[in-house]
Amino acid sequence: MTSSRKKLPGELRSARWFAPDDLRSFGHRSRVMQMGYSQAEFTDKPVIAIINTWSDINQCHTHFKQRVEDVKRGVLQAGGFPLELPAISLSESAVKPTTMLYRNMLAMETEELIRSHPIDGVVLMGGCDKTTPGLMMGATSAGVPAIYVPAGPMLRGNWKGHVLGSGSDAWKFWDERRAGNISKEEWIGIEGGIARSAGTCMTMGTAATMMGIAEAMGMTLPGASSIPAVDANHVRMCADAGRRIVDMVWEDLTPAKILTRPAFENAIVIAMAMGCSTNAIIHVISMARRAGCDIGLDDFDAFSRKVPVIANIRPNGDTYLMEDFYYAGGLPGLMSRIPDRLHLDAITVNGKTLGENIAGAEVYNDDVIRTVDNPLYHEGALAVLKGNIAPDGCVMKPSACEPRYFKHAGPALVFDDYPSMKAAVEDENLDVTADHILILRNAGPQGGPGMPEWGMLPIPKKLVKQGVRDMLRMSDARMSGTSYGACILHVAPEAYIGGPLALVKTGDIISVDIPNRTINMEVSDEELARRRAEWTPPPKRFERGYGWMFSKHIRQANDGCDFDFLETDFGAPVGEPSIY
Repeated sequence: MTSSRKKLPGELRSARWFAPDDLRSFGHRSRVMQMGYSQAEFTDKPVIAIINTWSDINQCHTHFKQRVEDVKRGVLQAGGFPLELPAISLSESAVKPTTMLYRNMLAMETEELIRSHPIDGVVLMGGCDKTTPGLMMGATSAGVPAIYVPAGPMLRGNWKGHVLGSGSDAWKFWDERRAGNISKEEWIGIEGGIARSAGTCMTMGTAATMMGIAEAMGMTLPGASSIPAVDANHVRMCADAGRRIVDMVWEDLTPAKILTRPAFENAIVIAMAMGCSTNAIIHVISMARRAGCDIGLDDFDAFSRKVPVIANIRPNGDTYLMEDFYYAGGLPGLMSRIPDRLHLDAITVNGKTLGENIAGAEVYNDDVIRTVDNPLYHEGALAVLKGNIAPDGCVMKPSACEPRYFKHAGPALVFDDYPSMKAAVEDENLDVTADHILILRNAGPQGGPGMPEWGMLPIPKKLVKQGVRDMLRMSDARMSGTSYGACILHVAPEAYIGGPLALVKTGDIISVDIPNRTINMEVSDEELARRRAEWTPPPKRFERGYGWMFSKHIRQANDGCDFDFLETDFGAPVGEPSIY
């Protein structure tokens, strides 16, 4: 629980800038007054940073331009002094090669914005895939009281009476177009109907997953993670968050008091029950290690064995979307169905325990949020596989693929880069069957660069025309959380740095056994040793700048893809900037 002692005004971090009667503080105060504020507006009050990831090219956050004013309203009502600090926006659909290349940049920017300014507490505004973990990682390292405001999902899509889900239905209907079943004019209609409002993907993709995880960890107000972006409840939640952060400053309720190992275990449990994106593994590991908690792949696999998928949301289910999930009871409703699997005594940003927050929560639609006796999938959403092709592990989402691939052996069809793979799958003379295992390599953290979402390799057009809609695919890349199918991802170590995936040849037999969590290439150790001796590293991806730094310090997927120098075990933060 939070301490009953309240912080005094002179103990505010911002007081170091504004309180002393000296020339340096005269400069700080006079420059704030230059902006039109009187000293009464910022003296002896918590200064609240609002780190806003709005931009003109981030479609998920278009409403943040207005919502930041609602957060400010709440801060002012509670007696704080709000300051908006824009940060890199990371639009998932616009940034190439991938926003994952810049997640750590956002984390660094967030940490340094807080550390270098007179900030007592922070409201983090994010939602689009990498913004949630980036903001949370930075705020965790900075250490001031923080609360997360999720962007919320967009409204459900619509086209000719079809309810469309972002991402998931794009993949599905694209295959139908490739098969000749949808015209160009119909395709344009789908483009205009699949995304109808501000907000994140409304499927259980990475955005919805990470917003739910933020709530499960206790970093959002109860029920905040799934409010539709354009719902009036979202406006009220933003103002509530603004009011609450001021109290958190006085209470000194910092991320270190919330983000404990039980909080991260709650996050993993909820991720599994929601039918989460595979990206959750990378982001939770990185966030946990920023908080000094040693969370790894084995934790995910252990919880996967005992937590069923009970959120019937695409791409796991066929019908419902996040709007339905919210009106069915949202995350509090889902958590109320699995209390025995949660640490109910974990503290949250409102100062109450998780158990207190979900007391009285209800579910209003038993098909959208299932019971544990009637789950969508009897184990958790993700499985971690290991073997001679992935000694440090790889991940799969069995809840979103055809069960016939749970045990499968087939010949590899290997591609060394994305362009050659993309060209080959459109070749109707490609020598491929539904039993093949497509492999794309050199697409990991360093090889991509940045580990792009290329892991849901397209089904070869030849097979699409035969009616095939799923097959085993493997990569050291990631895939969108809105994706589905028998995709094996995050193969570690990646091929670019000489992981065993680099040694696979077309025709090698790959065996996959999800129940036993194994994946192997049926190649002798002697042959693999011979191939390794012949392997030559690919050319460098970067020679300068941020990319050069990225390639020097990025960790592998099983370690969360953080920079090594930012993890807690690299060393404690230097501390506060000196005030001259």
